[in-house]
Amino acid sequence: MRVIRFEQFGEPADVLKVCESEEPVARAGEVLVRMLASPVNPSDLLNIRGGYSTRPALPAVPGFEGVGIVEASGGGLRGSILKGKRVVVLNRQTGNWADKVAVSSQFVIPVSGKLTVDQAATFFVNPATAYVLVKQVLKIPAGEWLIQTAAASAVGRMIIRLGQLEGFKTLNVVRRQEQAAELKALGAQHVIVFNSAHDDERILIDQIRKLTGKQNLRYAIDPVGGKTASALVKVLGERSRLIVFGSLDDAPLNFFSRDLIRTGASIEGFWLARHMERLSLPAKIRLVSKLTGLIRQGVLSTEISARYPLDQIVEAVGEAERQGTSGKVLLTMPAADGSTPHD
Repeated sequence: MRVIRFEQFGEPADVLKVCESEEPVARAGEVLVRMLASPVNPSDLLNIRGGYSTRPALPAVPGFEGVGIVEASGGGLRGSILKGKRVVVLNRQTGNWADKVAVSSQFVIPVSGKLTVDQAATFFVNPATAYVLVKQVLKIPAGEWLIQTAAASAVGRMIIRLGQLEGFKTLNVVRRQEQAAELKALGAQHVIVFNSAHDDERILIDQIRKLTGKQNLRYAIDPVGGKTASALVKVLGERSRLIVFGSLDDAPLNFFSRDLIRTGASIEGFWLARHMERLSLPAKIRLVSKLTGLIRQGVLSTEISARYPLDQIVEAVGEAERQGTSGKVLLTMPAADGSTPHD
């Protein structure tokens, strides 16, 4: 079987290799999953570069997310129940960029047959991040403002649609003018273009204050960091919360402590994997059900821009990082009959 590996950290196109490997065997508590598709997420690329929250032991296989069919079980009630079912694979160790993977049965979730392979492959990381941040962490009331950076990302677009559904207002920060046009076509009313590479942060601060006026800006989320997130700190209102959930910019945050003292604002880190570990099984089941419904409604759906077989991994990561790519890139694996399943 084929597997994608990297033996050193570095640029994905340089270090990723297609290798032949023996089929893994499901040990006690594990299931063997024949993969169907796995997205190329920013977190995957950050992991390959060695910049993720935790570094894998090398050599390593990327791929935190994906969908497949459970072919075998290493034993246990859960494994036997899952056999033959289509499941979402949330892989935190060996990685999903392979024809088959053995993973703990605790990290696979049965997924509704009403979802396409594309939507099942991208079922969790982005939709769950968007929903959990808005509905479970911040709990944004209708009528309130939420400011978000990297708003043209998959998560950003989902949050815009959630705002339309739930009745809160989004103020969206993007890096390029064409992204602003795309978001306005999506229905976003308020979009600010700010590129930290050459724009002064006062531009962003002034535009935010102009749009929000005297309203108290209480909710903000940021996957960027650096100058962009630092500017948000300066416009936060009384008892506001800024949630940081990424570090697309390698630069640190830079602000005075009095910016927080003056308003009583707080800055919190969010990592979806840690949040999921704290949820009870009934809470996880409820979350999966809610996500499935919102994906089918189109609120948390994911646009797929391109599909590549494992053999074209270099082309796949290149497309995922190409400026202007608006949808998700999928790696696809052949079905049992040799066909490539997608919708």
